[in-house]
Amino acid sequence: MKVIREGKNLPIKMWLDDAEDGALEQAKHLAALPFAFKHVALMPDCHQGYGMPIGAVMATKGTIVPSAVGVDIGCGVYAAKLFDDQEVSPDQLKKWMGEIRKVIPMGFNEHESPCEHMIEPETLIAKSRYEAAAKQLRTLGGGNHFIEFQQDERGGIWVMLHSGSRNLGYRVCQYYSKQAKELNKKWHTVVDPKWDLAFLPIDEAQGYLAEMRYCLYYAGYNRQAMMHAILDIVGQAPLWECGIHHNYVAQEHHFGQNVWVHRKGATRARAGEFGIIPGSQGTASYIVKGLGNPESFMSCSHGAGRAMSRSQARKTLDLQGEIAKMGNVIHGIRHQEDLDEAAGAYKDIDVVMANQSDLVEVCERLTPLAVMKG
Repeated sequence: MKVIREGKNLPIKMWLDDAEDGALEQAKHLAALPFAFKHVALMPDCHQGYGMPIGAVMATKGTIVPSAVGVDIGCGVYAAKLFDDQEVSPDQLKKWMGEIRKVIPMGFNEHESPCEHMIEPETLIAKSRYEAAAKQLRTLGGGNHFIEFQQDERGGIWVMLHSGSRNLGYRVCQYYSKQAKELNKKWHTVVDPKWDLAFLPIDEAQGYLAEMRYCLYYAGYNRQAMMHAILDIVGQAPLWECGIHHNYVAQEHHFGQNVWVHRKGATRARAGEFGIIPGSQGTASYIVKGLGNPESFMSCSHGAGRAMSRSQARKTLDLQGEIAKMGNVIHGIRHQEDLDEAAGAYKDIDVVMANQSDLVEVCERLTPLAVMKG
């Protein structure tokens, strides 16, 4: 842990010393919530989000805050080791990438009809979005979502993908955040509506929790479906695989009490538990094991974390300089508008990892070979 700051009601424990002002202000709002528990934890990839910083962990008592999970419920990462110590040529990587693009739509694209079978939901929002969600199954989405081929330090070849719950998670968050805001206004709560941290008492939150669980299922199933498609293309069964979520809320036991732990851009890191921490485009990613640090509510970062906004990156980063940083990595940076996901838009992953040495131990360091962005 790097720094402890005092909030209004609770301390803020930080695993970084360069948190931006906006993220710190949001953390102070979290620390002032009357139902927040023990302290607020900021991971080393922390940056400003909507309501709650991305890369933050908050525990609450008897209360759920939909915006403290965010719009991409169930967003997470899946990694699989393909080969031990094997050379893969650029031509082979490009061939795989071409085949992947044929079967996994990216960005706003989706399938014309459902391509996978999934459990039909019983909840309000998920049921209304079932047909649309079924067409978006086995699709990557956009933003910072990616598929990347990587190599470990012994020459092993890996594939990693990052994706979320597509439009489904957004609709769930939108619906229940609106409901929470209306109830908070009706109850004249002490939570300032400008903070965008409207809450639902646990009795009122059962609908949200049911929808969230379906989003977690959907997002996880989506990653598995994409990974299976990639493995079919490569023609290889995985030697090792792991998948994790980093946007969700769960009831857990911490500091002697049962609480609701909200992780927004944070990965659970119980002692001995595997986790995945991707870097930015063109930088290393990590397979880790949690150390079960209670001070972080047994959590760690979910990635490198943004150092600048998307618009700032497009305006200020040098296109040729960012392309040069990619070295021999096969990538898709071609134009100024592609720079919102360039390495320069993100924090230094090596610093991020050093700052959380008391949260996780590194098992594998994976360097990129080829990357496709959503």
